[in-house]
Amino acid sequence: MRSGAERRGSSAAASPGSPPPGRARPAGSDAPSALPPPAAGQPRARDSGDVRAQPRPLFQWSKWKKRMGSSMSAATARRPVFDDKEDVNFDHFQILRAIGKGSFGKVCIVQKRDTEKMYAMKYMNKQQCIERDEVRNVFRELEILQEIEHVFLVNLWYSFQDEEDMFMVVDLLLGGDLRYHLQQNVQFSEDTVRLYICEMALALDYLRGQHIIHRDVKPDNILLDERGHAHLTDFNIATIIKDGERATALAGTKPYMAPEIFHSFVNGGTGYSFEVDWWSVGVMAYELLRGWRPYDIHSSNAVESLVQLFSTVSVQYVPTWSKEMVALLRKLLTVNPEHRLSSLQDVRAAPALAGVLWDHLSEKRVEPGFVPNKGRLHCDPTFELEEMILESRPLHKKKKRLAKNKSRDNSRDSSQSENDYLQDCLDAIQQDFVIFNREKLKRSQDLLSEPLPTPESRDAAEPVEDEAERSTLPMCGPICPSAGSG
Repeated sequence: MRSGAERRGSSAAASPGSPPPGRARPAGSDAPSALPPPAAGQPRARDSGDVRAQPRPLFQWSKWKKRMGSSMSAATARRPVFDDKEDVNFDHFQILRAIGKGSFGKVCIVQKRDTEKMYAMKYMNKQQCIERDEVRNVFRELEILQEIEHVFLVNLWYSFQDEEDMFMVVDLLLGGDLRYHLQQNVQFSEDTVRLYICEMALALDYLRGQHIIHRDVKPDNILLDERGHAHLTDFNIATIIKDGERATALAGTKPYMAPEIFHSFVNGGTGYSFEVDWWSVGVMAYELLRGWRPYDIHSSNAVESLVQLFSTVSVQYVPTWSKEMVALLRKLLTVNPEHRLSSLQDVRAAPALAGVLWDHLSEKRVEPGFVPNKGRLHCDPTFELEEMILESRPLHKKKKRLAKNKSRDNSRDSSQSENDYLQDCLDAIQQDFVIFNREKLKRSQDLLSEPLPTPESRDAAEPVEDEAERSTLPMCGPICPSAGSG
């Protein structure tokens, strides 16, 4: 999670694994390198001027999983059974390791103790959210995530809070984000990039049906699963527009923000709509193919200069790219949103995507060209060390810390509060935070969707009893939810 100042127009302060600014094109040079390109999915060769991150050391992911599996197998026999009436909370999860960090939010791998399912848990410190005026963004993100679910989104499963933090438990995707793979100098083939465009098209089409503009589509926010399929995450600055409304706020990460966002901010006018996310997809696709973005834009660029930039600088395409891919990128990177490819119908009609089996694609039956290495964890291994060594409030010591704080608070006169305003804000969060449990919601929906038993099926399933005995049985069919299904 990032502060409002960082999120509104910053490429340097992005999500965990934040990118360096896009590599500038050499002056007067747009020709492809004289060196033959490496095979798809292989690292790019780096020259002396390459400023991207060096490959990080291998993390023995398979050994870690084996070790964790053996250590947890002994606990399987005593797997806890939580009361279904009880709200999900921190104690329901086992913390396994840290995998990401933002300015005041962190991400770790967790396992739910009763089901043993693995998730990613994002947690945000309440006090820091208040100090950076991010509480509204967190609440809006939760509101959005609780209402949506899609195969190419990172879906929310649980949300809960304690005295210190707000928690979001989401799908665990172990393939890493596309920014990480760019920093590892992976060269993506046209086929792979086409697949990402199609998967993002399905995600954005779904979001449009829910009236949602994401506003921060970029490689950092696209996570791969272990098979290599792309999933969109981070709805921290998403917005909802309905009934022909237009958004007007200057929000996003500058190198991926559409021209009409800057134009609306500088010149006013009617604002912008869903087309801005498709521009971002175009920038991302270009960057994956070439290694740097189509426009040399950084967070330090003045908004006024960017309005001028889009009207004077043209995008340079690599001659070795297929004509169909160049045509697709041109349609995504059209400055005028009215002429931009910005719907699933438009994407289906693009020559570059002719022959795509959309039904297969939506069921993940199309094999990606790039599959992340299953032998490593695709994140910076220093996150774990920082959490264990440098973090002043480590997650694994939370229970003991909260118990100590509670004892201290009880012994102190409540009238001597150090910061009444901060406490009022914390109280408001405690009261307004919405607890969410998709697992329980799905169980309730499954129960309600079961068909009512017919007299014939009931007779076939139950032994025949005499009339007096049968009349005492409870008249409750399968549609009755269990006591704990809310």
